[in-house]
Amino acid sequence: MSNFIVSARKYRPARFDEVVGQQHVSNTLKNALQNDHLAHSFLFCGPRGVGKTTCARILAKTINCENITKDHEACNTCSSCTAFNQNASFNITELDAASNNSVEHIRTLIEQVRFQPQQGKYKVFIIDEVHMLSQAAFNAFLKTLEEPPSYAIFILATTEKHKIIPTILSRCQIFDFRRIQVPAIVKHLQEICKTEKIKADKDALHIIAQKADGALRDALSIFDRMVSFSGKEITYQGVIENLNVLDYDYFFKIVSGMLTENVSDVLNTFDEILRKGFDPDIFINGLAAHLRNLLVCKDEATLSLLEISDSLKKQYQEQAENAPLSFLLTGLSLANDCDVNYKMARNKRLHVEMSLIKMVYINRAVDLTKQGVPAPAPAAVPTKTANFQAAPVPTIIKEPKATIPVAQPTKPVKETPKPEKKTRKLNDSSKLSVPSLHNTPSFSLDKIAADIDKATENEEVEESRLTNENLQEAWMTYVAQVQSPSARNTLKNAELKIEENQVIATIGTKMAKQMILEESGLMPYIREQLRDKRLPLVIKIDPSKSTIQQDATPKQKKPATNKEIYQNMIARNPLVDDFRKRFDLQPDKD
Repeated sequence: MSNFIVSARKYRPARFDEVVGQQHVSNTLKNALQNDHLAHSFLFCGPRGVGKTTCARILAKTINCENITKDHEACNTCSSCTAFNQNASFNITELDAASNNSVEHIRTLIEQVRFQPQQGKYKVFIIDEVHMLSQAAFNAFLKTLEEPPSYAIFILATTEKHKIIPTILSRCQIFDFRRIQVPAIVKHLQEICKTEKIKADKDALHIIAQKADGALRDALSIFDRMVSFSGKEITYQGVIENLNVLDYDYFFKIVSGMLTENVSDVLNTFDEILRKGFDPDIFINGLAAHLRNLLVCKDEATLSLLEISDSLKKQYQEQAENAPLSFLLTGLSLANDCDVNYKMARNKRLHVEMSLIKMVYINRAVDLTKQGVPAPAPAAVPTKTANFQAAPVPTIIKEPKATIPVAQPTKPVKETPKPEKKTRKLNDSSKLSVPSLHNTPSFSLDKIAADIDKATENEEVEESRLTNENLQEAWMTYVAQVQSPSARNTLKNAELKIEENQVIATIGTKMAKQMILEESGLMPYIREQLRDKRLPLVIKIDPSKSTIQQDATPKQKKPATNKEIYQNMIARNPLVDDFRKRFDLQPDKD
């Protein structure tokens, strides 16, 4: 049997200066020793593997040291330090509250407190996992913890501070331990590799540190495993294979395929990942983390948030320069939606593939949105572009002009007064095309002035059709081709007028307003006939315009018949009659 000692024990810190990532705790304890302000009870709380028990042992060793150094560290040469290093010190007692959590165990501990130390100044009691004590054990421990003898010091350690009763917390000096950052873990592993004469790639150590999730003990355990697997040379490829971690190259390749809209490359790469045994949810979470890293690289102020090696950081920066901000934000949203709905999907591979295809066409969808081009309906026009809108939007399909007859006037049309020519200021950018930020073309002031004149001329032509007569004629022409009787009746009853370059439609009920809004082809046709591509529609509700007849007579004493009830229902909602005709229903007879 070999005498192998795991790295977590072999390289356990023996001085405050050797503690990794907890300088705020070690400096505070050293200052307390220097100023002789040492409390009688401490509570060390924090996640696993961050150095709580280690700091408790270093403190217990230092306060009993006979020759404390100038920087307030244990000398490691006196009899007290030697006894501590050999686990033979009678002044230090450790209790594991996970297995000794009853009242009897606490009473035994209190009995030991009564005896003064035989050697040294203090008796130190370290209680690990103190949150596992029972309620009765906590109550039995309260009095001793509050007023211990002058030579007794209690150091409590826990990973779940919220489980400790408030009366215990109020009697302790609390120290919160932090998760150890990736750079600190990598630096510590590099020092161990130098001592053990092990050659390790920095990228491989970064993967180990990230896998440890802030716990140095977990990082050392993974390090020992990698040494057993690779020997004296730890490589990046060996680490990702042994730890079942997806290589960064896969995500770089996936995002490159998305930026070039190469669907086949993206899907083939995803298939290769699945054939290597990775679950789709692990992949989608890794892709989200990759997009997040690219987003962080967009600003130098947030570049420090990347916990990766310098060589990999440069690769992220290069890809971030080619990825638009809209692509990254939309991709993160799609990846998050895919992860949230992953458990409910029956075909999980198809679920992830659909999200990847949407990500491929993000840039095209954004460009269409900027140009103001509506996405075509899937049933009418086949398209390869996916729908990325958060909520369904009614699709507007312009029908050919031949399908809508335009009534010709039978008498001469009165000449409309020509509107005065409007002067447009340079700061009005409604008709000016703003050059792209990516490819800025060369332009001159003369060209801008020409564009302004051209826009003004077009505006005169557009506004020359904005009359109430033309609006009424175009509106009724559209109404004539509406198939639904209820919708046609609602559109006919609308009171129309043009006010402040807007179409004002006044109707009587909210139901009628909803029916007008559902006519997706109405306003495109009106805009085309009135020659104003941005003409808005404002719908106002006036209850007095309702088609429902108000009965001014006193209340009828006679109950309404079935026929009257049905007629009232039709008056309130004309769709009721359409529903009856569709299913061939007959109203009840009186």
